[in-house]
Amino acid sequence: MILSDSEGPTHRSLRIVLLLLALAVLLLVGFLHVDVRLFTLLLAAKAEGLPVTNIMFLKTHKTASSTVLNILYRFAEMHNLSVALPTGSNVHLGYPWLFVARYVEGAQQAAATPPRLFNIMCNHLRFNLPEVQKVMHKDTFYFSIVRNPIFQLESSFTYYKNFAPAFWHVKSLDEFLVEPRKYYNASVSLKNAHAKNSMWFDFGFDPEAPEEGAYVQARIADVEQRFQLVLVAEYFDESMVLLRHLLRWQLDDVVYFKQNARSESTVTRLSPEGQERAKRWCALDWRLYQHVNRTFWARLRAELSPGQLQAEVAQLRARQRELMALCLQNTVFKNKTQITDPQLRPYQSGKAHILGYNLRKDLDNSTRRFCQRMVMPEVQYMVKLYSLQFPDKPHKKIPFLGE
Repeated sequence: MILSDSEGPTHRSLRIVLLLLALAVLLLVGFLHVDVRLFTLLLAAKAEGLPVTNIMFLKTHKTASSTVLNILYRFAEMHNLSVALPTGSNVHLGYPWLFVARYVEGAQQAAATPPRLFNIMCNHLRFNLPEVQKVMHKDTFYFSIVRNPIFQLESSFTYYKNFAPAFWHVKSLDEFLVEPRKYYNASVSLKNAHAKNSMWFDFGFDPEAPEEGAYVQARIADVEQRFQLVLVAEYFDESMVLLRHLLRWQLDDVVYFKQNARSESTVTRLSPEGQERAKRWCALDWRLYQHVNRTFWARLRAELSPGQLQAEVAQLRARQRELMALCLQNTVFKNKTQITDPQLRPYQSGKAHILGYNLRKDLDNSTRRFCQRMVMPEVQYMVKLYSLQFPDKPHKKIPFLGE
């Protein structure tokens, strides 16, 4: 660079310093082999704000919530965040009882000291805000997910056929819905939590409440006030795009492989009459779902233009296909007998045939670890995180794997 004679010594010195600083940065980037894209991402993150790391996800049942849980577990592991995990050998946070802080491993500390706070909470629980707040940070982002109650109830019937007393003595969900009160006993509602208004129950509300009236309106207002976002399972990709924006995460943070999916042979199609009966039987879930479906799309339109949403959904799906080709032997689900690695075999329940994945055999160690996180079933992933977070405590056993 040529300095003109008209420049003063101070001006010339400043320009020389800036030139030397620029050269130093270029040399440092070259020496450390740093991808310049990293600087762009860091600058973008600085402009948008740091990623959200304090998160409470209310994991409702049979709503694609296991896929969301995998996303959160991965984020926690990759960023060394603490997770509110069940105590001892438990796999849920006290469900179906209302959550209390002592259900979390490590929450109880020395006498007269407040419970330990965690970054992420996402295991099954029945929501109880005052107790949740005891173990979560004040700036925690609360979100959940709902599903059309017709399909949610059908999935619950198949999955919990051998667990919920209301389902024991019927051959099909259609048969149950003809005379549900004949089989459903409200006095054992905890055991029958999956048989009526399951999502409403998960939010901590009374599943036997009348569908009309001030109580229901007040509870829906509670959801609106407490949860910054409630996703819709039928629009899962759109949900992930919106969630990524609100959490200020990167694309790969929300790319997913489906978890806990059933084989088509165990999916039942309700008759049109059965579908109407399901909506009436789960009227509170239906009210909640209708409300969330409206507010979800309003929130989405406020955050993204239609063109931007379409482009980002396409980007998400393209990245998903790319990672599936990278990780999987093929993109076809495998049943339990076809999955070669026991640690990748999902838990089986009721009459559902839960599917999983096989990884490619030619993966290097680093890629294999990445891909294992993408496909690891929720029970095995919970056990892994528990061991990492509490190395001095006894290892959690997985009975269905013969441990």
